[in-house]
Amino acid sequence: MQEILAMQEPFDIEIGPINYSVFPEGNDSYTIFKDGREYIQIQKDTSSIWLKMDYKTELPIFEEDEEVNAIGQAIEKYVPEEDDDEDEEL
Repeated sequence: MQEILAMQEPFDIEIGPINYSVFPEGNDSYTIFKDGREYIQIQKDTSSIWLKMDYKTELPIFEEDEEVNAIGQAIEKYVPEEDDDEDEEL
C-alpha cells in the first residue's frame, strides 16, 4: 500500500538578482528552474551541504558547488504563505 504524503507546492526563491522556481520532489530533493527552464536537481546531504544530481544516473555528484548550497540554504529558509483569508484584516 502506498503512503500518500502531502506534497509541498512549488515556490520561488531569490538569490541576488536571480529568481529560481523550486519544485519539491520529496525526500529532500528538488527540481530547480532558472529563467523558465529546468536547470538542476538538488538533494540535501547534510545540514549544510546540498548535492547536485546527475541527470543521466540520478545519483548525487559529490562535488561542492556554491550555487547549489546557496539554493539549498534559501530552500531551508523558505516559509510557505498560509492560506488564512479569514484572518486578513486591512
